[in-house]
Amino acid sequence: MLLASNMSGMTQMNAETAEAVKSGFLAAVPFARTLGVTFSDLDHGHAVMRLPDNADHHNHIGGPHAGAMFTLAESASGAIIISTFSDQFERAVPLAVSAEIHYLHVAMGDVTADAELGRGRDEIVAELDEGKRPEFPVEIELRTDDGTVTGRMSIIWTLRPGRR
Repeated sequence: MLLASNMSGMTQMNAETAEAVKSGFLAAVPFARTLGVTFSDLDHGHAVMRLPDNADHHNHIGGPHAGAMFTLAESASGAIIISTFSDQFERAVPLAVSAEIHYLHVAMGDVTADAELGRGRDEIVAELDEGKRPEFPVEIELRTDDGTVTGRMSIIWTLRPGRR
């Protein structure tokens, strides 16, 4: 799913860096740990995370609660932000601006979120260099193990210039 043009100038993330981002993310986001969210894949501009089936997180029809699926998708987008822009965090704060989710089919069992950065990193950083507050989408597809797409989410992120 990752478009090569979105990551111009970036090399593939090495395994050590990917593991550091994964463990750092899970340490920093207790709710993701509570849900049992795990990483399947991580690279600059792309993340795949998994929500295991757990009866404690089910809704009234026996599938994962909509809030758990939202958290899974938002977590995958956040992992992209960390893996792609962590070198900018001394001068900008990443913030989610808005999110829109569409639930397409009832999900049963484990759910996977496959997230992709929607604009090129170089373009986003160039806006930050110009003193602007860049906004950019992360697109996420939610699916079950049989490949059924159960939802789609779009999150608009920004890098707000200045420190926290």
